[in-house]
Amino acid sequence: MTLAFTWYVFDVLGTIAFALSGALVGLSKKMDVFGVIVLAVLTAVGGGMVRDVLIDSMPAALVNTTNLLLAVATAVFVSVFYGVYHVTPGQKRKLVKAFLISDTLGLGAFTVTGVIAGLAQKDAQFTLPILLGLITAVGGGVMRDLLAQRMPTVLYADVYAVASVAGSFIVCLAAKYHGDMQLASWAGFFVVVVLRFCAIRYRWQVYHPKPKLK
Repeated sequence: MTLAFTWYVFDVLGTIAFALSGALVGLSKKMDVFGVIVLAVLTAVGGGMVRDVLIDSMPAALVNTTNLLLAVATAVFVSVFYGVYHVTPGQKRKLVKAFLISDTLGLGAFTVTGVIAGLAQKDAQFTLPILLGLITAVGGGVMRDLLAQRMPTVLYADVYAVASVAGSFIVCLAAKYHGDMQLASWAGFFVVVVLRFCAIRYRWQVYHPKPKLK
């Protein structure tokens, strides 16, 4: 399996997982199929589109529509599946596990692509690539939650956005001091995936400030 094909697989898995999460939120809000598709597409490609606009580039999802169409197909499939098929508890556990794996791989892949886009900008320092990595990875989910009128999940639950920031920083660090973008990309991806899987396995949470009780 070539490196390009490996990243392509990660990108596809992430797109499907992100689209699935958007579709499920739409279904939970009792939206019609159009609303479900909108949330799925927004979650899957929204972050990347914001990234591209910020660097004054035509959104990649509109140039190569593969991911956009994949998100639409996922939303339609989930909508039909939801209405005609009963999922047993055992099947649900397997689906959740498959979703978490795909979502984590997508988080890592989208983080790295965002950082690479930032590093390609003239005189880019750490701040821009890290922010673009974070926006690419979690921007779609934030827009999904806002459109569904709920607090964005990344602001109160799970080590998710933090994993993306950590991976983005590692990519920048490795690129600056080693100079090998392939190595830097894999290092950042590895950090995101490991942190996310550990957070799921050990139920890590970011510190929640609480008032001191009298």
